Amino acid sequence: MSGRPEILFPLFAELKSLEGVGPKTALNYQQMHVETPRDLLFTLPHSGIDRRVRDTVDGVIGQQVVTVEVQIDGHQPPRQKGRPYRVFVSDAQISFQLVFFHAREDYVRRMLPEGGRRIVSGKVESFDNLIQMVHPNYMLPVSEAGDIPQFEPVYPLTAGVTQKGIYKAAQSALSRVPQVDEWVDGALLAREGWPAWEAALVHVHAPQNNGDLSPEHPARLRLAYDELMAHQLTLALARAKDRRAVGRASVGTGRLQKRVMDQLPFAPTGAQVRSIAEISDDMAQPTKMNRLLQGDVGAGKTLVAFIGLLVAVEAGGQGVMMAPTEILARQHLEGLQPLAEQAGVVLEILTGRDKGRERAAKLAALAAGDIQILVGTHAVFQKDVEFGDLRLAIIDEQHRFGVRQRLELGAKGPVTDVLVMTATPIPRSLELAQYGDMDVSVLDEKPPGRTPVQTALVATSRMDQVIARLQAAVAEGRQAYWVCPLVEESEVVDMTAAEERFKRLRAVMGEGVVGLVHGQMPPADKDAAMAKFVAGETSVLVATTVIEVGVNVPNASIMVIERAESFGLAQLHQLRGRVGRGSAASTCLLLYQAPMSETGKRRLEIMRETEDGFRISEEDLAIRGAGDVIGTAQSGLPQFRVADLERQLGLMAMAQSDARKLLHDDPTLTSPRGQAARVLLWLMEQDKSIRLISVG
Repeated sequence: MSGRPEILFPLFAELKSLEGVGPKTALNYQQMHVETPRDLLFTLPHSGIDRRVRDTVDGVIGQQVVTVEVQIDGHQPPRQKGRPYRVFVSDAQISFQLVFFHAREDYVRRMLPEGGRRIVSGKVESFDNLIQMVHPNYMLPVSEAGDIPQFEPVYPLTAGVTQKGIYKAAQSALSRVPQVDEWVDGALLAREGWPAWEAALVHVHAPQNNGDLSPEHPARLRLAYDELMAHQLTLALARAKDRRAVGRASVGTGRLQKRVMDQLPFAPTGAQVRSIAEISDDMAQPTKMNRLLQGDVGAGKTLVAFIGLLVAVEAGGQGVMMAPTEILARQHLEGLQPLAEQAGVVLEILTGRDKGRERAAKLAALAAGDIQILVGTHAVFQKDVEFGDLRLAIIDEQHRFGVRQRLELGAKGPVTDVLVMTATPIPRSLELAQYGDMDVSVLDEKPPGRTPVQTALVATSRMDQVIARLQAAVAEGRQAYWVCPLVEESEVVDMTAAEERFKRLRAVMGEGVVGLVHGQMPPADKDAAMAKFVAGETSVLVATTVIEVGVNVPNASIMVIERAESFGLAQLHQLRGRVGRGSAASTCLLLYQAPMSETGKRRLEIMRETEDGFRISEEDLAIRGAGDVIGTAQSGLPQFRVADLERQLGLMAMAQSDARKLLHDDPTLTSPRGQAARVLLWLMEQDKSIRLISVG
């Protein structure tokens, strides 16, 4: 199918082809991201005004919209400039005034002839027992009362677009809605009691009462489902294309894996065993693996990832693990080193720091296949980096890499299996929206040996007590992180805050006890400060959030977060996960500045209640909304007009299984429902996905 089906042409015509939309108004609509009749159909009213005719304005309390039939008793034009024009009218019970500012007398007299009867509709207010309606929205002869909608939908607006104009344009767009074949599964439609597509559109633009405006109304649910279905179909098509992509079966022998497993200090968790099996099975298939491994802080992702890398080596190939920063890459190296020694495999690191002869030697060993597992930063993407036989690429913290790099890495080994790891538990709805093309393994159990962290909220006014407690703990040989607040997104100000705190703590605790890291330091100094803390030479590390991800110091058992209310939940959870890695009882002190906002308070209370990263991520989503949780700009999150990612998780999950089933039964989308689904993809502007439909 080469282009958009003809049946949809009227919905993709120019906006100015709609009634009442001129070239200038069409430009105004662009501010609302409305460029075609189709866009307007998916711009739904958010509230409504009851304009049913009443007998009288008597008894109206506060400001209310009233529609009433009146007799026009007399006109009072203004005596001086700037005064209002008044028209005296009476309804079935009382008299009141219609008030106009800057009105032309001939216009008002023509619309409201003395002695005539009119239907007027507008906001009524009462001043000093005087009832008035300022600038009625409607003034019509009684015979035209039917032109006033009984319940008038209220649309979102922008400068230059009026309620009357958008209502008229939407009605005009509705008249072009074609008859389409049903793309929603028949059984689902019947079970949910949803209307057909055309009926749903007509209904949402002609609500009869406030209930019709609810996101839970069957017509709105149906339209939300259509959006989610088109999105999930696109992801499912991408997934099917990956599955058809020629991959390579990498079958492990289990020999190296056994060496590592036999030496583990404790048995792996059920979730680790399950995830390892899922990854090994995927790698053994002749198709390409595209899997997301998500686990909470300290759920043991390193072991799972390393076993995957060993499968690649056992199969005769190589594996690479990529981290977004140099610090994290070195951290992975340290975490994997003991495992690599147990397995007896060659592990190396490649970062931007490797230069000259040393780099050339590494590249040669890599191309020859002598380095079996490589850990690196994005330096691995450079043209001259070639692998002998790359079987598995693991990407850590995906949302800092983005989809493009995922593809670039795939190009290093065109048939390479890809595993993306994230330490940030992703709420299920976002995971479906963002990674719906991937299969997901979840580590939702903590390995034994991790101690729970006690979390306490402390006001900054008690700073001196906090420092005294810290001194006592350090005297007992414990180590602590002290995280400084983020100040207005400015690294320079962050640095000053961190330096001030460092000086104050050093003054109390003495030279050589306190270290400092912040974003503005040269990498070598940062690494040196970290290394001292890891080695236990310094007891307190003052830091900005550079330590958020991945630092592992088992002896550190205290985490102080200053101005905790200024951090997001996911960040607080990541920071807290830096302690509780050893056997010592650990504490996390959230220092807040009173008074706190409601959301600030709610965030810190959730931190105190739970250590479950998945629950925390769901709460974070509820508080901040989808765009913020992963940063919309680089999140690749789809923008929906009707569907609500945060609240319609059930619909999203339904759409995912429906889309996958449809493609499983009809991979070429040629059945009657498959053809209808193609129309849906065009309607939702998923043109890219049309190209993914498999041919034959």
